[in-house]
Amino acid sequence: MARYTGPRSRVARRLGVNIFGTAGEARALDRRPYPPGEHGRSRRRGQPSEYLAQLQEKQKARFSYGLSERQFRNLYEEANRRKGVTGELMLQMLERRLDNVVYRAGLAATRPQARQFVNHGHFDVNGKRVTIPSYRVRVGDKISLRTKSRDMVTVQWNKDVLDRQAPGWLETGDDGFAVTVRAYPEREQIDVPVREQLIVELYSK
Repeated sequence: MARYTGPRSRVARRLGVNIFGTAGEARALDRRPYPPGEHGRSRRRGQPSEYLAQLQEKQKARFSYGLSERQFRNLYEEANRRKGVTGELMLQMLERRLDNVVYRAGLAATRPQARQFVNHGHFDVNGKRVTIPSYRVRVGDKISLRTKSRDMVTVQWNKDVLDRQAPGWLETGDDGFAVTVRAYPEREQIDVPVREQLIVELYSK
């Protein structure tokens, strides 16, 4: 299954939460707080089944970070092979994606925009250009916006208007165009509305 590129408001309405954190999806949920489709209004709103709850949590995480089904499954399997709590390791690996770090640092308004910036070669990691959004950063890595890219109107708007504070595991440079990975994120530093244990239960079947 390819990465989803359709209307994000439909995803937000289907999952019942604004996982993208943008104004458009918030307005869509306010206007039509029910699932999309012809029978969206008439769907039963009882307690969801165990499988549906697990599936929805997986979809929340997958759509939040913009992964395809295969990418997400491979990442889960990698986390499951490692020592530690599988769900937390999985979220930590998602947070360490380069596109997510650019988003968390406030240099991009959304993760899709951050992914586009990385794809177009606007960022260096430790002084070397990296164009792979899924590149996984490590402690000590310095991610910086390339000099020629700092005058882009979009970047300037993001810095001036978003005013997003980087989480504690990232350290922003004095000029605001670079960020250093101080540590790997702890669970309480990850604010994506996902119950990762349900995802683990889904894939453990």
